[in-house]
Amino acid sequence: MTTWVILMFLSLMLLLLMGYPVAFTSGAIALVFGIIFLGVDFFTLLPLRIWGILTNFTLLAVPLFIFMGVILDRSGIAEDLLETMGKLFGKLNGGLALSVVIVGAMLAATTGVVGATVVTMGIIALPTMLKHNYSASLASGTIAASGTLGQIIPPSIILILLGDVMGVPVGRLFVGSIIPGLLLVTFFMLYILIYAWHKPSVAPAFNLKQNNFNYIDLINTILPPLLLILSVLGSIFLGIATPTESAAVGAIGALILAACHKRLTFVNLQESMQQTTKLTSMVFMILIGATAFGLVFRGMGGDKLVLDVMSSLPAGVWGFLFVSMLLIFILGFFLDFLQICFIVIPILAPIATEFGIDLLWFAVLIAINLQTSFLTPPFGFSLFYLKAVAPPEVRIQNIYSGIIPFVLLQLVTILLLILIPNLITWLPNLMDELHGL
Repeated sequence: MTTWVILMFLSLMLLLLMGYPVAFTSGAIALVFGIIFLGVDFFTLLPLRIWGILTNFTLLAVPLFIFMGVILDRSGIAEDLLETMGKLFGKLNGGLALSVVIVGAMLAATTGVVGATVVTMGIIALPTMLKHNYSASLASGTIAASGTLGQIIPPSIILILLGDVMGVPVGRLFVGSIIPGLLLVTFFMLYILIYAWHKPSVAPAFNLKQNNFNYIDLINTILPPLLLILSVLGSIFLGIATPTESAAVGAIGALILAACHKRLTFVNLQESMQQTTKLTSMVFMILIGATAFGLVFRGMGGDKLVLDVMSSLPAGVWGFLFVSMLLIFILGFFLDFLQICFIVIPILAPIATEFGIDLLWFAVLIAINLQTSFLTPPFGFSLFYLKAVAPPEVRIQNIYSGIIPFVLLQLVTILLLILIPNLITWLPNLMDELHGL
């Protein structure tokens, strides 16, 4: 049976790499191997699993946060933030790049939609940076990396999905990811500052007339999205609302902001609802297919096989951590984060439990690791998003070379979080104490 389990997993990986849809591929493989080795009666368990997914209150936050992100993407907030931050930091070497990182972090805490963030900043910021003689590699790398911050800075869709897959409360995941997210933003900014100081020619400053900027504009631009962030995340952190309830608050807040920007038209609302439906349907179809695959995989003893292999690794827990992080990182070159989340993580999570690993800490490490999948060639989605909107003079080689330092910084962040687990666990534990848990 061991041989057939391995063949089952390899078949799935091969078909995914060939470009077949993950939802239908995982479901089809589950049916073929399940019927042959476990019998048709085994699948009587599957409808119950699917019903559990469709009635999961936590997962209701997914379409709400997606809708919030899509609405905000159409509200013009990103444009206003980039313009204002560009004026604020433009006088510094690397100032425009710093602006992109800060705006990327703020959009991550509001929209959380990686593709929309990268495209928006690519359209607005990249031509401006090139116009002011920024290196094409630094400019494109900064935009692509900053757009992926929505993977780790809450409210993040992947954190919601990881929480459901791994059985970790989403609220605690949101709290636990704050310090790692801010740490990653800090590393990005420090790299830009040091690089611009060392080589001013790649990120020059530019002069602005004093009357082009005032702090009233800064407050008016930052305050609305900041209030939205506080209303969504604050309600979760203070225990006022569940992540799903706060997602509903965020969706309403996004509609209000869009109305204030005079972008809440019937056409925009209709298109946003259609896009939300498509993205949500994709996520849930993948989840259902992956559930079927996981059910058959465990039924054939695949979980025991993986546990035996991981248990036999040298260095025990550290060996498991190294292999699992390396596996996720390598798979990120070829698979997107949803595929890894729904197929690989359900296999690794029980093993982590067997080793006594804190699943909250492990989930945040995975989230940052999955963030690299947007940046690593050949299938890094952020790279394709950026190339699609980049000026002709920005070649794909520029984008590839530009993202290397940021991927390395993500790996350094993972290493630091492994060595200092309190960077993840301290704040959730503190919030639990304050709430008397």
